[in-house]
Amino acid sequence: MNSQARLLDKLCASIAPGKLEWIGLRSERRGEVVVVDQVEAVVGLGLVGDHRMKKTPGSARQVTLISSEYIEAICRHTGHSTIDPRLLRRNLVISGMNLNLLRYQRLQIGEVILETNALCHPCSRMDEALGAGGTAAMFGYGGLCAKVIQGGTFTLGDAVVRLPVIDNQARLFP
Repeated sequence: MNSQARLLDKLCASIAPGKLEWIGLRSERRGEVVVVDQVEAVVGLGLVGDHRMKKTPGSARQVTLISSEYIEAICRHTGHSTIDPRLLRRNLVISGMNLNLLRYQRLQIGEVILETNALCHPCSRMDEALGAGGTAAMFGYGGLCAKVIQGGTFTLGDAVVRLPVIDNQARLFP
């Protein structure tokens, strides 16, 4: 395990579990976001019912996550009192965890294990969704992309638990 992996593992060791607050699926690119209470995740593909599952198998962007705390920050930057997560087009909203520390980590939600990787940068469509400056307001608050490492189901309200880094996982760290 390299020094960056060890440092992040040490910092993350005391992170309390968070909570899965919202689940959204997009059946097609630019399609409507459907809110669900439970979803099945398939290893190497993504979430059943989401258009990303039909994309390249093994993609690093099978599932997208954002935190409710990030959404609150985006509200402050845009002047909105609330923002419907459907507008942000992420799959999962979690709460109670520092998403900045969770990059390159494994998270367990219900039966599912996700491996976070790339930042999920906002696209220019956020100006359409949130108004002028929406994309800029989301910069740094777009969330994370993840791969499904262990399939199964998760349900709204499930705990989001960060799993310890294992030696063969250290290859994830740049």
